Amino acid sequence: MNKKEAFFIKTYGCQANLADSERLANLLREVGLNSVDDVRSADWVIINSCAVRQSAENRVYGLVNNLEKLRINELTNLRIILTGCMLYHGLPYLKKRLPKVDYFVKTPDWLDFIKAHFGASRRRSRITNSVTEYMGYALVPIMEGCNNFCTYCVVPYARGREQSRPVEEIINEVKDLVKNGYRKVLLLGQNVNSYGSKSKIKTPFTALLTRLNEIEGLKKIAFLSSNPWDLTDDIIEAMALPKMSRYLHLPVQSGDKEILRKMNRKYTPLQYIELVKKIRDRIPDIKISTDIIVGFPGETKIQFRHTVDLCQKVGFVKAYVSMYSPRLQTAAYKLTDDIPYKEKKRRWQVLDELINKKRCFNLDRFDS
Repeated sequence: MNKKEAFFIKTYGCQANLADSERLANLLREVGLNSVDDVRSADWVIINSCAVRQSAENRVYGLVNNLEKLRINELTNLRIILTGCMLYHGLPYLKKRLPKVDYFVKTPDWLDFIKAHFGASRRRSRITNSVTEYMGYALVPIMEGCNNFCTYCVVPYARGREQSRPVEEIINEVKDLVKNGYRKVLLLGQNVNSYGSKSKIKTPFTALLTRLNEIEGLKKIAFLSSNPWDLTDDIIEAMALPKMSRYLHLPVQSGDKEILRKMNRKYTPLQYIELVKKIRDRIPDIKISTDIIVGFPGETKIQFRHTVDLCQKVGFVKAYVSMYSPRLQTAAYKLTDDIPYKEKKRRWQVLDELINKKRCFNLDRFDS
């Protein structure tokens, strides 16, 4: 293999994708490839994709088109690899939509791909031994996948069912991070509340947080993300531990009872508000952010107003507002996307102005 071959990784999407990209980059370096910051210097361009919304997929289509122009104009032997959540579409669909992509590699298949193409010099059972940082925190994935099947969401299809890492493996990884100078960790999972609860692992999320809080030298623990329906009292109690971040991201998605039912979200607006009150009673200085979808199929102006009312009652420090985007294979894909783009945009602007434009939000939010 040519030791001078280089790779460039473009990552779209969430912190889990960032962690996956860094672990992949570390493995590629181990087998002799060089990491570069300029796509023009790369022999391999790896696109780690997001499929949560159509806009994320459109960015991938645009990037692939630009890379193909680069190949033609500069006569390079650039090879393009697509990985990440867009692979849930399946190869027939992707090869038709992205004929210029050379390889499609599912995230769990990278070890086999590297062995086949680069002659990996050592065996590994998983991609490890790398650290990804986000806002000063070392990212530590604790689980993968989701079992909840919200009707708008592709995560169960893109990342599979829930699988939790062994607790001792996580504890040892964090201890190693502390030894190497890291003082803050951000635990990652599609729904960290259910860590260990649907597998053979007996230690639940509460016990994991308690043990991490006891690690000498570790100063701060944060996590993403939680769902409202299984944020239990014992998790709230663990969130009050001294080293826990006073920031919580708690997606609400809608403030209307019927829309939440159609989304397969297992709570009502009143239950969400009561949960927030319970959390604030136990942790008065906590800051709460959220996710909201506007323009879900059938959402009336009155139902959207219910979301506005909920946001005013809760007082979020930040809201990640998105316009509904139909996703293949999801249950909501069968529904008519009947809210015009102009109206979705208006609703997006209402919430953005209400929550995000009128608050001074500390970017180092996990330390708030």
